[in-house]
Amino acid sequence: MQFVLLLKLALATVLGGAIGFERELAGKPAGLRTNILICVGAALFTHLSVYLAQIGFTPDGRPYGDTTRIAAQIVSGIGFLGAGAILHAHGAVLGLTTAATIWVVAAVGAAVGAGAYVEGVGTSLLIILVLVGLRPVESRLLHRRRKVSATVRVQRDLRFDVIEDILRGCGLHIVSRRSYEHESDRAFDVELIGTSKQIDEAVDELRRRQDVISLTVD
Repeated sequence: MQFVLLLKLALATVLGGAIGFERELAGKPAGLRTNILICVGAALFTHLSVYLAQIGFTPDGRPYGDTTRIAAQIVSGIGFLGAGAILHAHGAVLGLTTAATIWVVAAVGAAVGAGAYVEGVGTSLLIILVLVGLRPVESRLLHRRRKVSATVRVQRDLRFDVIEDILRGCGLHIVSRRSYEHESDRAFDVELIGTSKQIDEAVDELRRRQDVISLTVD
């Protein structure tokens, strides 16, 4: 039992380390050590879940315990780590890929802990392929121009010229715009054409301004 457990933990260390190494190179907060610990922990919990459930057997040969009782808690427990990796700032959501990686690394560890070595190795290779291989594809998509609609709510004393300068400064083309006056603020509906990168830059710059109340992009 000890040899099998050590084999599982060693494999979980290698797989978690391979994924964590890619995250470390990308400069993500959940890097090498974090992914190794998650993968090893999930493997150990799953192994213990199966082992403890099979200590005793009923007269007809079935195990007394539930082989999934401990392992099932990995899914809920890993959710707290994933939630901690997600950051919400200035209306933008960051860390979703990191949270998803944490979640799937735990699944790899659980597979190894259950003895599904081929599945664990195959999933790890697929994860690395997605994280590394799709990066050039995303980069190409970011350079495609598209049309979006945005609604900007600002304080009454902020002129549209300021917003226009920001949008044009980020390389966006303004197709049309409409303004609405309210008692304490005003709103602008704007149609824009630009790349995803240009749109993201403009959104970040606008959301950093104190006189911009809200910003939505469709």
